[in-house]
Amino acid sequence: MRLITEKNLSKITIYIFIIIMSSMIFMISYFYVKNTYADFEIQMQKFVKEYYDEQKNTLKKEINTIIDVLNYNITKENVQEKELKEDAIRLLNNISFQESKSNYYFVYDIKNINGGDDFAVQVVNPNRLDLIGKSISTNFKDFNGKKFREEFLTNIRKHGESYTTYAYKKPNTNDKIKQKLSYFKYYKEWNWVIAVGIYTDDVEKEIAVKRKDLELKVRKQVGQNIVLFIMFLSIAILISIVVSQKIDEVLKKYDNKVKTKEKELKDLNENLEKRIAEEIDKNREKEQLLIQKSRFIALGEMISNIAHQWRQPLSELSSILMYIKFKHSINALDEKTMQIKSSEADTVIEYMSHTIDDFRNFFMPKKEKEEFYLYKVIDSVMTIVSSSLKNDNIEVIIKLDKETKIKTYLNEYEQVLLNIIKNAKDALIEKEVKNPTITITAYEENDYVVLFIEDNAGGITVEPIGKIFEPYFTTKDDTHGTGIGLYMSKIIIDKNMKGKLRVRNTKNGAKFGIHVPKSL
Repeated sequence: MRLITEKNLSKITIYIFIIIMSSMIFMISYFYVKNTYADFEIQMQKFVKEYYDEQKNTLKKEINTIIDVLNYNITKENVQEKELKEDAIRLLNNISFQESKSNYYFVYDIKNINGGDDFAVQVVNPNRLDLIGKSISTNFKDFNGKKFREEFLTNIRKHGESYTTYAYKKPNTNDKIKQKLSYFKYYKEWNWVIAVGIYTDDVEKEIAVKRKDLELKVRKQVGQNIVLFIMFLSIAILISIVVSQKIDEVLKKYDNKVKTKEKELKDLNENLEKRIAEEIDKNREKEQLLIQKSRFIALGEMISNIAHQWRQPLSELSSILMYIKFKHSINALDEKTMQIKSSEADTVIEYMSHTIDDFRNFFMPKKEKEEFYLYKVIDSVMTIVSSSLKNDNIEVIIKLDKETKIKTYLNEYEQVLLNIIKNAKDALIEKEVKNPTITITAYEENDYVVLFIEDNAGGITVEPIGKIFEPYFTTKDDTHGTGIGLYMSKIIIDKNMKGKLRVRNTKNGAKFGIHVPKSL
């Protein structure tokens, strides 16, 4: 039993479309919600850090304000230090930091800055009146076993101040132990350490309020976007229904055409011989049209490939003509220069002619192979492209053994070299490389001659890298490439020459390796 028929084709189309769109919307919604909440957590972490930094700055500011007041009072005349200290103690006992009564000032009168059992006397601590006037030890441990006094005193000795976190009794909480963040600063004039702190549970409450507000906003935003996704899905489903109806109309037309053909077939049976002759003539015409069309397609592909291969030589020819025109315009065109440039132009034109022959022969099984020196091929290719490379300040470094020979198809081998060098040049220009360089090296490896062409354009970013050899694949725009050059080069080396065309990235750029048998 057939699952898809002409009658249920439109319905199947709708169902498939709805399933695909629903799956896409679900995945988009899922990742959107996931990423949104992930971003929310990152923002919250940033907010918490900034909030605690702000609290630290506030603590420091409060202590600095108190110290400014003490410094001002010291400047008063006819006031004993003892009296000034007593006024300061009364002041610090009767003020609190911010509106919360949990935050208070406390002061140590330092007796031994290096610490110990009697390193200081507590002179201010509204939360622990039982400690006033008593000696304080740095060996004291908080509820979690931390010697916080030893920690802040160590920082006082090094920096004159300290931020310290520890567990301590919170006022008005029935002696509950809470984490506290305090700022300690050394007041050298009186040998005091003045401090103020905040209980982190108060801070966490404020952070929790902020978190709740942000969560509400995030939920609202997520909800709005989910609604938009659902609306989009609904619209897409409506469109699919309309498209399905159009498909039904097309099928009905197709059905009518089938019925018409059936009627024509009946008519054909009535006058079979005449109709057969007529249909044979029609089929012959159609076959001729198909043959002609296939020829045009093949011709179009060949012209496209030739055009691709001619772009560089035409550019070189244009450069030569522009150079001659420039020399002539400044009356500097001597006979020697004219002969040199004419020779270069002849070389380019000859190569263009060879390119046509090469593309024509590419589709023909008979080709001639010949033995040649590798360096002469490089010289021939550089004659064509050297002018263009010089115009773009691209240096070409050639390291070859002049005795290296190879026996293969010369024109095709040159075509591959030109393709790779042109791609290297385009990459160097596109990436605006400083000191652009193309390096050509070669060596013999068993039965192969290996030629390397390497640039310093940073390498190929396509993954996998072998994708650059696929037909019509290109990283350039339509005006700079069709994606056929490397594909044709791969066909020439791998299939026609029984070799290997490979590419890999080095620390500087891309490195193409042309492995060709010494003799086919």
